[in-house]
Amino acid sequence: MSEQLSIVVAGGGTAGHIEPALAVGEVLRDEFGADVSALGTEKGLETAIVPSRGFTLRLIDPVPIPRKKPWLLPAVPFKLAASVSQARAALREAGANAVFGTGGYVAASAYLAATSLRIPFFVLETNALAGMANKLGVRLGGAGFNAVANSGMPGEVVGIPVRPGVGSDPEGTKADHGYKMWNLDPQRPTVLVTGGSQGAASINAALAGAVEQITARGWQVLHAYGRKNDAPQAREHYTAVPYIDEMDAAYAVADVVVCRSGAMTVAENSAAGLPAIYIPLPHGNGEQGLNSAHLVDLGAALRIDDSELTPETLLDALDSVLGDPERLAAMRTALNNSGAGDVARALATRIVRATRSRRTR
Repeated sequence: MSEQLSIVVAGGGTAGHIEPALAVGEVLRDEFGADVSALGTEKGLETAIVPSRGFTLRLIDPVPIPRKKPWLLPAVPFKLAASVSQARAALREAGANAVFGTGGYVAASAYLAATSLRIPFFVLETNALAGMANKLGVRLGGAGFNAVANSGMPGEVVGIPVRPGVGSDPEGTKADHGYKMWNLDPQRPTVLVTGGSQGAASINAALAGAVEQITARGWQVLHAYGRKNDAPQAREHYTAVPYIDEMDAAYAVADVVVCRSGAMTVAENSAAGLPAIYIPLPHGNGEQGLNSAHLVDLGAALRIDDSELTPETLLDALDSVLGDPERLAAMRTALNNSGAGDVARALATRIVRATRSRRTR
């Protein structure tokens, strides 16, 4: 019997970094028997998400790059050195045989620590345009993997890992649970609206102006408005929650989702076979628009630019999907034809094989 491997996953700050790391971590733990723990910071969402999924969380200090406050740049090397030292201690404590990183503040420190300890590491870029931490990781010698081609980071294109069983509800138990938990009517089409783990002010505002007409059409809304935002006004056939912890149930009850187009969000929606109206975050280099572009081209999703998002444009988009059963069915078919296979299992297998091969040399 093979000796148990210890794998540390590193990707923190947002759900877009955490979820793909944990998706692979769950396969490593549940199917390969690995001891999996995670690196994170006390300010990131990982403090809630990681323990809830049954993983040990090891904390280090984040080292954000102060792009808008250049006078703070001289302090970055010192903060990074301290963070790397903490990451080294965490990897030693875990007895890490390998590190799997998905980017974000935590990942850069993890890659540098793994390099100094001669621990093999693997780098997954889930965005259409690679971030600095992951580019650094590959330059340091990490094995690179990309969700899409032409990200700007060397590495094989593998897709985005999602949690095992996302979108699977053959017995209807997840849907039944969701309808009861959120007081939804199983006879009404459900619009799932979310701004991501942090919420989205523009999406919330557009929905607030359209929700009365949405419910008047015989539809209902499940709205994750964001923990940092004020709770919306209550109304019939409208359920508002700060955050959705049980996304499997949300996918099971939803007929269409309105959301940002972060890489992980797009991957999970696609795995769940859920038609989407994407409103890309209007920041960065336009990577959110690129994340969903192939689905829009396939007819599996719609896009509204944030600058064009109003109650009227949101309602028009919903009318074109929920008001046209043939189009809704065609979008679902296009999604089913766009699948990339079980990326989480494929990556976990590669990590285990490479790590065990290295240990037997």
